[in-house]
Amino acid sequence: MLAPSSPRKFAIFSVIAAIALIALAVTFFMNYQSKTPAPAVTFVNLKGEKISSESLRGKVLMVNFWATSCVTCVAEMPKMIETYNKYNKQGLEFVAVAMSYDPPNYVLNYAETRKLPFHVALDTQGQLAKSFGDVRLTPTTYVIDKQGNILKRYVGEPSFTELHTLLEQALAT
Repeated sequence: MLAPSSPRKFAIFSVIAAIALIALAVTFFMNYQSKTPAPAVTFVNLKGEKISSESLRGKVLMVNFWATSCVTCVAEMPKMIETYNKYNKQGLEFVAVAMSYDPPNYVLNYAETRKLPFHVALDTQGQLAKSFGDVRLTPTTYVIDKQGNILKRYVGEPSFTELHTLLEQALAT
């Protein structure tokens, strides 16, 4: 049996510690380098107001691509409203982008009858969806940090527990 202070045990410990430090450094570097900048876009909300992604820097932003004909989108919308209401005062902005195939009068009716508290934008030409990687599936939600980098993309309804944890971390930095 080796004594605790044996040179061999110390050497093994040193190698393991060095490998762990290298793994940590690589993980940090990959996470730091792998941040994808969100596209520079301008949303036009239902009131006709233009909101540039640049003007939202310094806030955490959720961009949710949805459609009134999407059952999952409609089902998740009350939870999106709750999420927005919970984190808006801490610096969360939210833009719900209606897909190009969604009739604008349907979107307006839905937004008014559900009293959506966040920006609702029309993507009548599909340019916003193209800018975000050619979004075709709804719902697709992006979480963007204060520096304008995409932290996460959710296709389908997100786990709201996971989403809230991510938002809390992003809002705290």
